[in-house]
Amino acid sequence: MEQKNVNSIWRPVATKASACEDRGTVQETGGSTSTTVSNDHVMKVATEAIDAIAKSATSSSQLQDNVENRVLRGDSSVSSEKHSISVQVGASLFPFIKGQWGSTQKRIEEEMGVKIIMPTSKDDDFISIEGISIDSVNSASERIQDIIDESVNSRNVDYSHFISIPLAIHPGLVKKLINFEHSILGNVSYKDRSTYTDSNEEEGTTDTKDLGIDKSIFIRPKTFHLTVLMLKLWNKERIKTATEVLQSISSKVMEALDNRPLSIRLKGLECMKGSLAKARVLYAPVEEIGSEGRLLRACQVIIDAYVEAGLVLERDAKHKLKLHATVMNTGHSERTKWKRKVYSFDARGIFEQYGSEDWGQYLIHEAHLSQRFSFDENGYYHCCASIPFPGNVQFGICRRGQNHHAGWITASHCIFSP
Repeated sequence: MEQKNVNSIWRPVATKASACEDRGTVQETGGSTSTTVSNDHVMKVATEAIDAIAKSATSSSQLQDNVENRVLRGDSSVSSEKHSISVQVGASLFPFIKGQWGSTQKRIEEEMGVKIIMPTSKDDDFISIEGISIDSVNSASERIQDIIDESVNSRNVDYSHFISIPLAIHPGLVKKLINFEHSILGNVSYKDRSTYTDSNEEEGTTDTKDLGIDKSIFIRPKTFHLTVLMLKLWNKERIKTATEVLQSISSKVMEALDNRPLSIRLKGLECMKGSLAKARVLYAPVEEIGSEGRLLRACQVIIDAYVEAGLVLERDAKHKLKLHATVMNTGHSERTKWKRKVYSFDARGIFEQYGSEDWGQYLIHEAHLSQRFSFDENGYYHCCASIPFPGNVQFGICRRGQNHHAGWITASHCIFSP
């Protein structure tokens, strides 16, 4: 509401000396102009009074103007303060904050009385939350953190990285895997096929597609590895921390291995869960040469460090490690990717031919923090960091354009792609 201007008008009054005149007191008596005080003194007092009133009016007007101006500018000393915070989320989780057609973001903004500002750059992991109170901003931040926690603990957010022990560094093993794939895809002629299929089906050579087998379910030979730990690293800060964790435990891993070289043997095939007729994962069992348990101890050192750093999901931290080298996995099938359904394949014929296969004995060179869905020039998963194992006097495979000596602890730029 606009304030009405009130002009103060000075009205002359007569003064009369009282009994306390000797103490300098002047009393008003009404409209009489009779006085014992000199006219000059009266005019002086009047002038001072006018000046005081004018200054008071001006001060009041200026105060009102200042109040209005400060309100327009959002001055916290008069109006409500604007508070804002930045929350590190990660590009892969932005869709969960926004929701379908922006519904989740809009609901948070309306309920909390805030404004959520998404970054314009794909390289920015942070969102901004603005509000008129600290409580509203903090409440919105907590709500967003709940969404993050719920998302990363669901299947909607895939694992982005993992700790791997590369086996593809051995050319002979890579060649065996290539031959294995070619033999299955190029020559599927199983004996006594009638024992695998219904009796009314025609016996003879079988198309691999009829068995649920296609090229996409074979592990790429150049990515062959052992998996130690799966990780969901959804922003740059978590990736940086994961890199530092691996580098910081190099000496502990060496101690767990007794500072001695370690080799493994891969022999035979096994089916992970399910039956051979409806297999989903085939893998080669891992046997430590010497059976001292050094490899498992070293892996546990790595797992414990990542759990302590808060980088492992609670359910994953409870899993018991079972080292295995996967050779076929329907989770990689093109059909699985498009239809979000896990398929199975008939592995009985494969087991007949390769169930006792001796894949060979191999020295373990190093452990990597590997990035899924991204590959280096050598064909192996992109290496964010690596630590050497004892006896590694050859060149490692964690590099960006150049070889690095295996005795070094290495790290390279690791970009998360949602």
